[in-house]
Amino acid sequence: MRTKREVYERPARRVSRVGGVAIVSALLLSGCATVSEEPAAQPSDPLLRTVGLATVLDDGDGAELCLGGVAESYPPQCGGPRLIGWAWEGFEESFEEANGVRWGLFAVEGHYDADANTFDVTTISDIPLESRPAPQTDFSTPCAEPDGGWRVNDTSAVTMEDREEAFAVAATLDDYAGAWVDTVPHEIPSPPPGDDSSLAYEEAMNDPLFTIINVQVTGDPEVAEARLREVWSGMLCVTTAERTEAELLDIVHELIDTDGSLGVGTGANNNVELSVIYDDGTLQRELDEKYGEGVVIVSSALVAA
Repeated sequence: MRTKREVYERPARRVSRVGGVAIVSALLLSGCATVSEEPAAQPSDPLLRTVGLATVLDDGDGAELCLGGVAESYPPQCGGPRLIGWAWEGFEESFEEANGVRWGLFAVEGHYDADANTFDVTTISDIPLESRPAPQTDFSTPCAEPDGGWRVNDTSAVTMEDREEAFAVAATLDDYAGAWVDTVPHEIPSPPPGDDSSLAYEEAMNDPLFTIINVQVTGDPEVAEARLREVWSGMLCVTTAERTEAELLDIVHELIDTDGSLGVGTGANNNVELSVIYDDGTLQRELDEKYGEGVVIVSSALVAA
């Protein structure tokens, strides 16, 4: 995994309830309920859906659709657009309750009102309406394999402390763009009885003798490699990137207050990743025009149904 990644999550706005919300009866059909009454959204609002399953949580102040981070407490904590026309009835096997909080994983369709921060529900399901495969990040080593394969020829500075020092030195380079680790295949020994197997496995997986340190810079990779070799004698790959980490973090700070933002941070592909409640493509086009195509990748928690 990459050693440095800053993510800034923006808390979802909470909207005060005005008046009561009538409970809309729902028809349960094969794990899917369709709200029988049309929502109050304008006809021009597009029909949207969650990508896969999302947490719906009601802490006693009305159900909310959690599209950003969910605190792993018990009960969990999260927030998002207020759900209009939500009904728990018929899904008793799909939610939990504790300390006055009710929550569960659901796929929903409906109409999103960004100004009111509400989501008018038309369809509720406890199975994904449609899933989207999680994006895969390539953490492989881009350098060509050396003659004889990847291996450590000099063990004078190949401890965990040396590895951390190498990452610290990399971060001080003026043209530093990012860093991550890759590992070469090696045997993972079984821990002795009574040992913490997960810890033993993690230590074996991260053994510096089988670790390739990858560093990206925007300048001369040979200059950076010479500096890193002062503290690290293990396997090393230094390559070039278009943007420094400092440049990416400047963009991150510019985008923190984006309307509808769920979180923003540096990505794994020398870019910035911005998560929003809903983007119909307009925001992505604006950011492409401002920063260049591929510099900021927008992901939308709600998509067209």
